[in-house]
Amino acid sequence: MTDQLTDGEKQILLRLAREAMEHAVKRKKLPVLDVNSLTPQLRENGASFVTITINDNLRGCIGALEAYQSLAEDVREHAIAAALKDPRFPPVVESELNRIQLEVSSLTAPRLLEYSSGEELLVKLNPHVDGVILKDGRRRATFLPQVWQKIPNAADFLDHLCDKMGARKNLWRDTKLEVFTYQVEEFHEKN
Repeated sequence: MTDQLTDGEKQILLRLAREAMEHAVKRKKLPVLDVNSLTPQLRENGASFVTITINDNLRGCIGALEAYQSLAEDVREHAIAAALKDPRFPPVVESELNRIQLEVSSLTAPRLLEYSSGEELLVKLNPHVDGVILKDGRRRATFLPQVWQKIPNAADFLDHLCDKMGARKNLWRDTKLEVFTYQVEEFHEKN
C-alpha cells in the first residue's frame, strides 16, 4: 500500500468485510466481487487484518502480513476468517452479528529491523506506530500497532509477543530474533 485510502475506499472495505462476514455466518454464498467497480487502490495487492469486537472486547482477528491478492479480496477473506476461524474463539453466530463492530487495518510491507541487543531493540521500536513481527526459527507472531494501547511499555509488549509466539516471555532479551516492523492504516465501523 503506497497511498492513503480515501474515506470512500475505507467505507467500501468496511462494507465488503461486513457483507463477507454476514454471508459466511449465515452460510450464504458470497457474491462475486465486481472488480471493475473498485478503485485502482482497492484492486492493488494489499495485506490486511480484520478485527471483530463486541462491546470493545476482542471476538476475532485474522489477517495477512504480506500482500498476495487485491486489498478488497484480502479484506473479504480475513473478515470471514476472523468470524469463523480464529482459534481463540468459537465461530461467530448469527445472533451476534448486530452487536459486532468491524475494524480493518491495511498494512505496509514489513521491514527488517536491524539491532544488536535487546536494549537497542527497545530503543528502535516506535510505540503506537509500529506493528511488530517476531520470528524465531519457524515460530512467528505479530501485534498490530493498536496493541500498544493495551500494552504501552515496549519491554512488556515484546514479552507478550514472545508469549504469543509460544516462546518464553523474555526470549527477546538474550536471543537474536528476526524482528520486522510495519505500519497500518486502521479504520472501523461507526457506532
